[in-house]
Amino acid sequence: MPSPTDPKIAPQKRSHTSQSKAPGPELTIVVPTFNERNNVKELVRRLEAGLNGCNWEAVFVDDDSPDSTSDIVREVALRDHRIRSIQRIGRRGLSAACIEGLLSSSAPFLAVMDGDLQHDETLLPKMLATLKASDADIVIGSRYAPGGGVGNWDESRATLSRFAARMSRFVIKDDLTDPMSGFFMIRSEAFHGAVRDLSGVGFKIMLDLFASSPTPLRFEEIPYEFRNRQAGESKLDNQVAWEYGMLLLDKLVGHILPVRFVAFTLVGSLGVGVHLVVQAILFEGLNLDFIVSQAFATLVAMTFNFAVNNVLTYRDMRLRGAQWLRGWLSFSVACSVGAFANVGIAAYIYSLNTKWVLAAICGIVVGAVWNYAVTMVYTWKKPRDSR
Repeated sequence: MPSPTDPKIAPQKRSHTSQSKAPGPELTIVVPTFNERNNVKELVRRLEAGLNGCNWEAVFVDDDSPDSTSDIVREVALRDHRIRSIQRIGRRGLSAACIEGLLSSSAPFLAVMDGDLQHDETLLPKMLATLKASDADIVIGSRYAPGGGVGNWDESRATLSRFAARMSRFVIKDDLTDPMSGFFMIRSEAFHGAVRDLSGVGFKIMLDLFASSPTPLRFEEIPYEFRNRQAGESKLDNQVAWEYGMLLLDKLVGHILPVRFVAFTLVGSLGVGVHLVVQAILFEGLNLDFIVSQAFATLVAMTFNFAVNNVLTYRDMRLRGAQWLRGWLSFSVACSVGAFANVGIAAYIYSLNTKWVLAAICGIVVGAVWNYAVTMVYTWKKPRDSR
């Protein structure tokens, strides 16, 4: 049997020891993805060219893309140890994906950029140099600083972006030229100082960081020209605006009420309108019996509330297919019990010689809290792998 000092064995042991002591990355670039398989290899190629001489890694955090983006990332990672894949199953949301990717890193400097090639990766070395040479906590790629631009955006998208930037002033006071930027680099300690207070709602992780940091973040801005998308489809839709509104609302009142409860209540208010319209059509328009029209309007309103909450309030846990039917049934049962609680509480309080308006409001509040609490547990169950 060869001894441990055998020259055929010793070099292997030295190689293993050398590898185990190799330093970790200085910079981690987190790339949240959804249906970006055609951009992965090109982005890695550009990072490799732009970060030559830097000890870096890229973490692709994919929300279980139907186009198998994670498979492409793993294919690249087999050939390049600097590439890592985090595939999230049963979870959705760009900000939440960024947080998960950033928490997976041990690097002292952390960057976030999109996977659609619209951010200028050649700015990363300059961002890193700026952080090292200054006392800034975060360096931001700005489309609106002098020298920057938004590419070929049409006027409506540019106007919407400016409006969203103005709305951000409700939650942050810093004089940022581009508070909506999704391209930035931050010191690890600054991120970890804010992470426990992050909302993780929607798409604007940088805005969330500024609003959640226990101390004002010192920042620098570097202008860049926003590029055209190279492949895939834009993720901008009406739900982006909703989630941005929920982020602002969470930063304003989240310490008082859960933002999901606020959204759930807003949807419920719309459901009241749907109920009244349907009942008016059936009872007054078609002359159906009041009880029949009331029952049908209630069912329609419940279905409306469930469908809208499934798309908006619980977008990150959206139910589909057979799960949608199961969810609708549990939602309807829970809300039926909530309706009885609403009426019972209101009747009891009114019997105490309380004004009817106050009694009605108390019943509505009890019913809303019941519906929210029960449906959160039984209708939109959190997946086991999201613990």
